[in-house]
Amino acid sequence: MSVKDRFFLERDKAVLVVIDVQEKLCVAMDEKVLRKLTRNIGILLESAAELNVPVLITEQYVKGLGATLPELKEKAAMASCYEKMAFSCCGSTEFVEKLKATGRTQVIITGMETHVCVLQTVIELRDAGFEVHIVKDAVMSRSKHNWQTAIEAMTLTGAVPTCTESAMFQLLKVAGTEEFKKLSKLVR
Repeated sequence: MSVKDRFFLERDKAVLVVIDVQEKLCVAMDEKVLRKLTRNIGILLESAAELNVPVLITEQYVKGLGATLPELKEKAAMASCYEKMAFSCCGSTEFVEKLKATGRTQVIITGMETHVCVLQTVIELRDAGFEVHIVKDAVMSRSKHNWQTAIEAMTLTGAVPTCTESAMFQLLKVAGTEEFKKLSKLVR
């Protein structure tokens, strides 16, 4: 595998995963960081919709933690949503089956909490042979220390650290298209 194959996202190979950005879990998060996270995941959801990148959403123990934030669910109207009890998304047979059914090999990861559900998912996805891109400004934990530790661990697994704009512009590839004109406005 070339360096380019490992680090560049391709719209026909990618799938966006939003992990557990749920109402009651969000209450425990730093409000300023949560606003940025929600904005960035929103940008990625709009980009995925425009570029025909599949989206999978998970919700951990909905009865206790509530549903995905309405503003994100609204932007992901066509996304498949899976409730889970396991911390790793890969603990959901339905999630794994849907992910494999996409035929995609690159997984763009967003969500919370970075050091629990996100980390465990990334480890299992890497173990299953997926190329994983962890969007650092679109994942969060209650503590910055836990977030940083998880980012380091995921990078050690071979996951590629990235940010919202890098992911979006890699999927776009070129300027001057209608897609570019529409999506570039999201990051101004």
